[in-house]
Amino acid sequence: MTTPIALTIAGSDSSGGAGIQADLKTFAAFGVYGASVITALTAQNTCGVAGIHHVPADFVTAQMDAVFSDLDVNAVKIGMVSQPATIAAIATALERWSPKHVVLDPVMVATSGDRLLDQGAVEALRTGLISRASLITPNLPEAAALLDEPLAVSRAAIESQGQRLLAMGCRMVLIKGGHGQGAESIDYLVGGDGVIALAAPRIATKNTHGTGCSLSSAIAAGLAKGEELETAVRHAKTWISAAIAAADRLDVGRGHGPIHHFHRLD
Repeated sequence: MTTPIALTIAGSDSSGGAGIQADLKTFAAFGVYGASVITALTAQNTCGVAGIHHVPADFVTAQMDAVFSDLDVNAVKIGMVSQPATIAAIATALERWSPKHVVLDPVMVATSGDRLLDQGAVEALRTGLISRASLITPNLPEAAALLDEPLAVSRAAIESQGQRLLAMGCRMVLIKGGHGQGAESIDYLVGGDGVIALAAPRIATKNTHGTGCSLSSAIAAGLAKGEELETAVRHAKTWISAAIAAADRLDVGRGHGPIHHFHRLD
């Protein structure tokens, strides 16, 4: 049997709840071998981000070439890419290695509220990476920022923004509803064939650190195992909902604690 391999290209979270660490935990939870390319180091905990040290773009390239030249990567997840030079390096390497599946999570702000993406990098993200993605997974504020539009507050507005993001060249868009209101958290999967609403009960917890990172990684893990995109999204949505529901079983940190990646093992 061939071992499914997924690669995460993202920043490191020193507290272990988000970024590279969350991605690798997610891959492991899905039975997928995880490789990593680190784009930045953060001095971070559940209360906030104290500092960011950017990895030089040429070393991001070196990491990607090292992984792709040796490992049979089935799917790629891209998270924190905070500088235009880093985005350009990733885009060039993706063109060179042509992975089958790319899930792009346009991370802009941490759960704590700290900004992770330079303003000048937003345009580079639009032009350099979105068109190379099988799926992009913005939350409501990120979707608005990518389009330079107000926050969508109705289903019609969310679906409209999804269609405009789709027009940037990606295959599908998943607009996450965690920042919305109401008893349900509804994600909208927008593709060429229409829109699918994926609802789950909204869970009252402050422990949501790493939710976005982990959801996109769960989707990439499903793709690495050979699932169709819609199936991978549905399975990831079910898993992340359970991981959030189990988050309070952990006792990590004094701020926004992590979700429970290994809730299935309890």
